[in-house]
Amino acid sequence: MNATMPPAGLRGYRRRWLRGDGLGALTAWALIVPECVAYAQIAGVPPQNAFYAAPVALLVYALLGRSNFLVIGATSAAAVLSASAVSDVSSDPGQAVGLSAAVALVAGAVLLVAGFARLGFLTSFLAEPALVGFLFGMALTIIVRQAAKLVGVSSGDGDFFERLWTVLSKAPHWSLTTLAVGAGALVLLLALERWLPKLPASLIVLALGLALSAGLGWKDHGVEIVGKIPAAVPVPHPPGIPAADWLKLLGGALGVALVVFAEAYSIAGRFAREHGQRIDADREMKAVGAANVLVGLVRGFAVSGSASRTAAAVGAGGRTRMTSLIAAALVLVTGAFLTPLFTDLPEPVLGAIVIVAVRGFLRVGELRRYAAYDRASLWVALTALVGVLVLDLLPGLLLAVALSLVLFVGNAGNRRLSVIGRLPGTDVYGDVALHEQAVTTPGVLAVRPDGSLFFGNAQRVKDAALALCRAAEPAPHALVLDLTATFHLGIPVLDTIEELRDALERDGIELHLAHVRGLADETLRVHPLAERLGPGRIHRLTAAAVAVATSA
Repeated sequence: MNATMPPAGLRGYRRRWLRGDGLGALTAWALIVPECVAYAQIAGVPPQNAFYAAPVALLVYALLGRSNFLVIGATSAAAVLSASAVSDVSSDPGQAVGLSAAVALVAGAVLLVAGFARLGFLTSFLAEPALVGFLFGMALTIIVRQAAKLVGVSSGDGDFFERLWTVLSKAPHWSLTTLAVGAGALVLLLALERWLPKLPASLIVLALGLALSAGLGWKDHGVEIVGKIPAAVPVPHPPGIPAADWLKLLGGALGVALVVFAEAYSIAGRFAREHGQRIDADREMKAVGAANVLVGLVRGFAVSGSASRTAAAVGAGGRTRMTSLIAAALVLVTGAFLTPLFTDLPEPVLGAIVIVAVRGFLRVGELRRYAAYDRASLWVALTALVGVLVLDLLPGLLLAVALSLVLFVGNAGNRRLSVIGRLPGTDVYGDVALHEQAVTTPGVLAVRPDGSLFFGNAQRVKDAALALCRAAEPAPHALVLDLTATFHLGIPVLDTIEELRDALERDGIELHLAHVRGLADETLRVHPLAERLGPGRIHRLTAAAVAVATSA
């Protein structure tokens, strides 16, 4: 760990860190307050429910999480997925609060169970290209919904294209006053971020919008406003929904759980690497899960890690989890005493804040990089993107997960089989295609797969080994299969190696196995293959296997 890095947790906290953590907390608060109101609308719940959730999420993660930097709270991804899960059960706005809280509770419970089962590694199987495409499509979906607020019309229902057409077809009914307010807020947000990046642009625009709305009476000119927000102090309040609805929410909640943890862990991991900290996926899974469970118990909605708030807090000097604790206190005070200030907040200003917040997901540069260097990843990303736009968010997420698995299995299944030879003066064997000095042994063909064997690639490796033997001139009398990268041999793999042995035997070629270690050796010894190979055919080192095969 970096010598200047504060320890994970609050034990041993030093007063000299308080100034930086306080500034980081103020900066995070300046982003949390406007985004609370904006993301509550995306989630389909009243703004006060975001104020219930925010301090609880910050407090729980500060006590249970590992990252010194991660700021937990409402995010666009969590909000829109929560809304999607709720809409699959009911379109009644009166049920949205209870259903949204239930989604957070179920998603959190899933993450807690998975964390205790040490399943944190599963997020690594959500391929980055699929996640890039999914988030890109999600951002476009959010933008078209918020664009409707900027022009004073409803986006209606349906997928991205249907909503876009609805907004455009209502052009004759657009409110010019609303459009002026929304466009002005959008321009000011972008200008502040570009030329005064250290200022809290969202809070400034929110405060200015409030002042102008109250002073100029925008409500009387057709501009929609948020209206009165009750004081919001989080207290225990179960979701109170029918038992049947819990089952209906399960599928959507699983999707929410996957995305909120993938989002939080990727952000925590990025800042940990930049500052020399180490985090544990299972502990992070439990911390994010606990935050969502408790948020659900106070009528909040799903929460995750926020990239913008985390980056802003770190940039302002936040270095420990005290940042989240101070921010929690500030948000709690805001919800308890300051919500009446938001009564005249214009809806188009909120729409502009959300659009600017999610534009970071429009990673056009990443798609260009895939196009230039990795066409397979490009097609995965584009398929996930189009899937979200056409099928909606949760089906699009399932498509992204399926594409990730296909990509993983495809990469794992496409193993190259290298011919290896001894490097001069050593017992080390290297790929003859990469090492010109590598020496092969006449009559013995030594090969090594460039990855672990499993049921999805064992057959290809077998076929490649047979092809190499039959193409060799002169034909070898022994084949050495180096299993350096394979630490576990399942029954399907052992059965395939047995088929390879039988095929080689018909061609008069002996099979030797090298670098069979640990669990792989244990499973091999109880499989009939061990007996069929015969004595002296299983070796610790490739050099020993070649030596025995040469003397045979």
